[in-house]
Amino acid sequence: MTDVQTERDPRPGVAVVTGGARGIGATIARRLGELGTTVVAIDAAEPDKAASATDRVIPMLGDVSKRTDIERIVDTVESTIGPIEHLVNAAGVMFTGEAAELSDGDWDATFAVNTTGVFVATSAVLRRMIPRRAGSLVTVSSNAAKTPRVALTAYAASKAASTMFTKCTALEVARFGIRCNVVSPGSTDTDMLRVSWDGQDRSRATIDGDLQRFRLGIPLGRIAQPDDIADAVLFLLSDEAKHITMGDLTVDGGATLGA
Repeated sequence: MTDVQTERDPRPGVAVVTGGARGIGATIARRLGELGTTVVAIDAAEPDKAASATDRVIPMLGDVSKRTDIERIVDTVESTIGPIEHLVNAAGVMFTGEAAELSDGDWDATFAVNTTGVFVATSAVLRRMIPRRAGSLVTVSSNAAKTPRVALTAYAASKAASTMFTKCTALEVARFGIRCNVVSPGSTDTDMLRVSWDGQDRSRATIDGDLQRFRLGIPLGRIAQPDDIADAVLFLLSDEAKHITMGDLTVDGGATLGA
């Protein structure tokens, strides 16, 4: 790694990544660890190989929707590891279904993780950051927060809520020098996406789009890899983005036409 690259990356410190056991969250945790950051990867599941690929990543079991879990973990991190400098809200779930058929359980579970989880983790960490007048956080949202999607009613609504929550929070804590930004991925090659394909390879259909379902294709002609999303998150956490807050960086290959 060159000196120029090092200056642009988040400085070594302590970061908390929710949803850090799998998918985009695991990739972000691994990438931060490779930069020398000590990363606490919170997840309700055991960490996968991506999160455990570096000894800088410390997995901790916890449910982001439960205040007691998150407060316990944050207290442990602050008292035994060090002050939290970065938070990445990457935990997420997706249940498909149109509004008329979607169950109450699926709706509640979606908001519990995608929205309440962002609130719980953000508020817990900010209470420690504010007295230090420093810190940065990124919420991994979705391009579905800005563009309607058939059968993604709960998911899109929950991500829209977490996006606006993050932006409002950014306005509140700007006076303390704390930055809050959003990264909004499109279709990304993770287990979550593949589960929604019902065991079939629908990569070509995802790239081409589906006019009957009012879904545009991906102009760049490829599905994102988790590292593509991690690149955006690491940029917004870094000092190179020191004058960026309340931002929302869409990483979807042009699928939502810049919405």
